[in-house]
Amino acid sequence: MRVSRITLVATAAGTLLSAAVATGATAQAAPSPTAPRYQPAMVAALAHSLGVSETAAVARLDHQAAQQAELGELNHAGVATDGAYFTADGKLTVNVSSAAAAAQVRQHGLAARVPQRGEHALNRIKASLDTQALRNAPEGVASWSVDLPSDTVTVHVDPSRTSAAAKSFLKAAASHGSAVRVVRDGQSLGPQSTIYPGSPMTWTNNKGSWVCSVGYGAHDSSGRQYLVSAGHCVADLTDLYNNKSHFAKGVASRYKLGTRSVDMGLAQVDSDDSIATQVGTWGTGANIAVKGSKRAASGASLCKSGQTTGWTCGAVKSYNVSVTYIDEHGGPDTVVTGLGSSSVCTEGGDSGGAYISGNQAQGMTSGGPTDQQCSGGTNSSGSSYFQPLDDALSYYGLTLNTN
Repeated sequence: MRVSRITLVATAAGTLLSAAVATGATAQAAPSPTAPRYQPAMVAALAHSLGVSETAAVARLDHQAAQQAELGELNHAGVATDGAYFTADGKLTVNVSSAAAAAQVRQHGLAARVPQRGEHALNRIKASLDTQALRNAPEGVASWSVDLPSDTVTVHVDPSRTSAAAKSFLKAAASHGSAVRVVRDGQSLGPQSTIYPGSPMTWTNNKGSWVCSVGYGAHDSSGRQYLVSAGHCVADLTDLYNNKSHFAKGVASRYKLGTRSVDMGLAQVDSDDSIATQVGTWGTGANIAVKGSKRAASGASLCKSGQTTGWTCGAVKSYNVSVTYIDEHGGPDTVVTGLGSSSVCTEGGDSGGAYISGNQAQGMTSGGPTDQQCSGGTNSSGSSYFQPLDDALSYYGLTLNTN
């Protein structure tokens, strides 16, 4: 019987996603009892991205993890919080509704703020804008999301693209006054899946051949194995190939062209294949073991593996993001909700690829600016949107495969 493991990305610089085929079971090296807290590749990439030493990068990861653990203790103790985010200097700031709750937060060593609105109120405003957008995709409005640091719903507009639907959307946004902030710096966005045939995860439909990047493996209560992917990568529910070798078939997707989409989907993995529980770093060091899927706070460090741009890093910007993806081939524009945004650079073909923070899986590439180029490698400046993994696992009732 053929036994192969589909790696999340290539592990050698310049090599595309590959399926290593072997006879019998694939052995995993036992972790060293003196193994470092973080994979050296993650530390090196983060240090390069931030322009700091590796010692400082480790200290940053430790500090973020400790603060998020304290936030978990607060929630466990029943303290009512209303969102939290990391500031530029790495301080986790927690929104609360009263001075008494703020005092409890500070007792745990965290910064506290009593905002004018807070996450729950902003989510309601953002949901009303989603309703407006779902009536008619607002071409020219690139994205809108809850931005906790500014305590607003922030709308990014592409001034070069206008439409009647966009004007209606902005009129609805203006009705919320200062709670909505409009920034006219938006770019045309699109799902990042199409580059050339014969790449790592490919499929064919009546319009041609397409490519994405492999995401995370998970299983259901019966042990059936699935690839959790960006929905547009498996929307046609077709057979999926890796290096021309069949490894999975799309079985579910919440993405469709038009105005109502969520970019999550599944493919069932062939019985003689499996998705590795490590994320490759494209020649920057050892693979990173996947230990869980705990969501990182806004501002946390983040890296991504994808078959086009390899290993790129940045930080989480925000969650509960909605975007308008344009179809450059004449199809309808699509509003996608429920995304995360980041400063990680991606390009076409990275869709479905794995985002990870520390050793916690975060999500799969959804899209980004259509004309973005990540020429700077790991330290490329840019932006991207990802489908949060925890939401997809919850929706489909799956458990992440961990190392």
